[in-house]
Amino acid sequence: MPENPLAVDTKKLTKKFDGFTAVDGIDFYIEKGEIFGLLGPNGAGKTTTIRMLCGIVRPTSGSASVLGWDIVRDAEKIKANIGYMSQKFALYNDLTAVENIEFYTSIYNVPHEIRRERIKELIGIAGLSGLEKTQVRNLSGAWRQRLALACAITHKPPMLFLDEATAGVDPISRREFWDLIYGMASSGVGVLATTHYMDEAEYCNKVGMILDGKIITIASPETLKDNLTGHLAVIDCDKPQLAEQVLEKNQDILSVSIHGVVIHALLTRKDARKNIMEALKTAGVKAMNFEFIQPSLEDVFIGLVEKQQMEQTSQGRPKET
Repeated sequence: MPENPLAVDTKKLTKKFDGFTAVDGIDFYIEKGEIFGLLGPNGAGKTTTIRMLCGIVRPTSGSASVLGWDIVRDAEKIKANIGYMSQKFALYNDLTAVENIEFYTSIYNVPHEIRRERIKELIGIAGLSGLEKTQVRNLSGAWRQRLALACAITHKPPMLFLDEATAGVDPISRREFWDLIYGMASSGVGVLATTHYMDEAEYCNKVGMILDGKIITIASPETLKDNLTGHLAVIDCDKPQLAEQVLEKNQDILSVSIHGVVIHALLTRKDARKNIMEALKTAGVKAMNFEFIQPSLEDVFIGLVEKQQMEQTSQGRPKET
């Protein structure tokens, strides 16, 4: 393995399929021991990016390395030295938990003399003690997820790719899963995790927000929130859908979205509050509460998307939906 490489380093990485650009000239890097989140909606290019970095799909242009190896020239070396887990990770339902782990130790060529000890270690890491002889078909989604992680890291890979790995798992189990990932990162393992869960991105050291194949910003979660342009207000009102329509046309609003039964509105200035309340009242919307709050990553993402759409419109290009 090359000495002291970055875990991942991409330069203008691009992938096109029959004229459609799935990944469009992205640049980012991941340090050893860093958790990098690639955050974006379905179809944004997250999975294609991971498939290129894992040496499964060849890029159309640009370059990238994983653990110092080139993703085109050294694809087989990369595959042998990374862990990969997705929502559809292949577990064998007719095998028990421990039999699945045994199978993957052979796939990843874990030396015979240490397999028994490594399997015992993985059972402990995943918290599967007592479930070793349970068939996978009888495990809950959360336990299957833990087992899939154990199988993906049987060979102690220095780089781990998680592609929507926690989709469909309840919030408490997701939190426990991330505790396992933190432990791996603290030992120097680099982690790239794709997700469309905004709260999950908070667990990452650094987040790259991707839209339509382009990374639109990269920073730590806290920096992204601190750098959000404008002032975020939450408005509790009786007609949120009408309120959204009214505020979208207001010049003092940068972006607006419905969150459950309340409105999140990004104001150009704090003293626009009075004008906003009057506009809602005139439209027949009763606002019970209006207060400024700290933004979430979801607010940041919505704000960035709407800013990009406004720029496209001003340049004479239609909004992408």
